[in-house]
Amino acid sequence: SDSSSDSGSEDSSLSDSELQEAFSKGALKPGLNVVLEERPKRHNDVNGLKQCLSEFKQQLAWVERLDVTLGQVVDPISQSASNKDAVDPENDFQREMSFYRQAQAAVLEALPRLRKLQVPTRRPDDYFAEMAKSDQQMQKIRQKLKSKQEAMERSERAKQLRAMRKYGKKVQNEILQRRQKEKKNMLNAVKKYQKGLSDKLDFLDEEPTSSQGNKKGSANQQIKKGPNAKRRYKNQKFGFGGKKKGSKWNTKESFNDVSSFRSKVAHNKGPRKGGKKALNKRPGKRARQKMKSRAR
Repeated sequence: SDSSSDSGSEDSSLSDSELQEAFSKGALKPGLNVVLEERPKRHNDVNGLKQCLSEFKQQLAWVERLDVTLGQVVDPISQSASNKDAVDPENDFQREMSFYRQAQAAVLEALPRLRKLQVPTRRPDDYFAEMAKSDQQMQKIRQKLKSKQEAMERSERAKQLRAMRKYGKKVQNEILQRRQKEKKNMLNAVKKYQKGLSDKLDFLDEEPTSSQGNKKGSANQQIKKGPNAKRRYKNQKFGFGGKKKGSKWNTKESFNDVSSFRSKVAHNKGPRKGGKKALNKRPGKRARQKMKSRAR
């Protein structure tokens, strides 16, 4: 009765009459927790366990149960049964290896029995298992994976662009620093030469940068090969070198040379096209002024 009252006091669904009866017996104590005077003893009811086992145990064939009970496991290296006491349960490797060898031994014992009962143990080549997830769910998963992959690719491209910009800025800064250094060295050399500290003009013949050196080298090659067509045309048209001013002045020889003079052409007496004489039909200055006054 005490145990029932204790359990009843723990149950919050008791009725008022049961609570009053428990309070009158002194089973209820103040507080939310139930104070146990002593720890309950555990009772190993072997007969009850065997009775329960016999009630739900079913006498089925082995092919329906597929249970394999083995004793000591044979170690494939030493070809001897492993001692249970030799396996340290605290050692993960020894414990897992003992489970692995026990499973191997169970398979070696169960496979011949299944073949004897003509039970297939291998999956046929044309066997297709039903999918655990529907096609719609798999499509969502596929789209999710695709979007994640595209996001990773975009992130990788952005990272590469940032690296390229960073590298470009680095190269640009290096070029600017090199130019500033060359300019500073040039100015220092010029100052030394002006002050008379140095009489060398080697700074004028310094090797230019890589880009300028390439241009100068290509120009030298062009000069060695000769001027290009454009340069030759300009030289032929305008001339190069020598005196240019007064090149069309008359000399004594050109003044005395009258072989190219044509009197008919000079005095407008030569024949025109169509057999008529070439006359100057332009009106005089007074006639032109009258014509302008009339037009006004």
